[in-house]
Amino acid sequence: MKELSVNHLIGIKHITKQDIDLIFETADHFKEVINRPIKKVPSLRDITIANIFFENSTRTKLSFELAQKRLSADVISFSAAQSSVKKGETLVDTVNNILSMKVDMVVMRHSSPGAAHFLSENVKASIVNAGDGAHEHPTQALLDSFTIREKLGDVGGKKIVIVGDILHSRVALSNIFALQMQGAEVKVCGPKTLIPKYIESLGVSVEPNLRKALEWCDVANMLRVQNERLDVNYFPSTREYTQQYGVTKELLDSLNKEIVIMHPGPINRGVEISSDVADSQQSVILEQVENGVAVRMAVIYLLASKIKN
Repeated sequence: MKELSVNHLIGIKHITKQDIDLIFETADHFKEVINRPIKKVPSLRDITIANIFFENSTRTKLSFELAQKRLSADVISFSAAQSSVKKGETLVDTVNNILSMKVDMVVMRHSSPGAAHFLSENVKASIVNAGDGAHEHPTQALLDSFTIREKLGDVGGKKIVIVGDILHSRVALSNIFALQMQGAEVKVCGPKTLIPKYIESLGVSVEPNLRKALEWCDVANMLRVQNERLDVNYFPSTREYTQQYGVTKELLDSLNKEIVIMHPGPINRGVEISSDVADSQQSVILEQVENGVAVRMAVIYLLASKIKN
């Protein structure tokens, strides 16, 4: 059986193109499983997984929990808001206490970039990064690429534009790494204040004009403005942001081709994307959510098979 080259999923830049191909082949199989009347397989009956979320999450947490339960793993979930972390316990102590209960894998979201990498070097368990600050969110990038592959046949050679708050987005960084690894061309589009200065060193070009970006691309991945990470005003007002960088049905219909619209969620309807775009035939937002479960099942299954070996 083919296996991953890594024992943890910390970030896209830690894995190879062969790893991505293997994850997608496995996810194809699991997508078929979750569309059966009985949506469960007994693959991980002897594996215990802890979901440790130090930041708020709805979709990602539910998606991981569902993926784990579909694989018949034993699952414990932990929310930092109600934990001893509030009493001053360190991250390593918190996780080691959980691992002493014989947990095999940890899925963690944390506000500090590098937290998952730090953990992987300090505890004896397989670590899956569910988002570390504004750094990486590898499973989101994988499910986005999986969705593009499903919709357009292949990611290689496609043109993808990522629109919005690139500066604070872990989704943007992971997507850039994953798309380039698969041979796609990537541009970013957004207010100059929300585009990182180093972005061109990643081989990504900046297109400040939304219409030009949409005319160029095959796929537009729309990101929300991360208000919870904005410590100063990066643009004059939400209304002005929407006028410059919001995608409307009118704008889409005026293009000379049909493009695919993606969004990692949560959507701010009427800001970066209008309701009629989010609910249109061109949008694959709900397919992304469905594919998220299959891709996360694949990641967990492949990492767990390394634990068993």
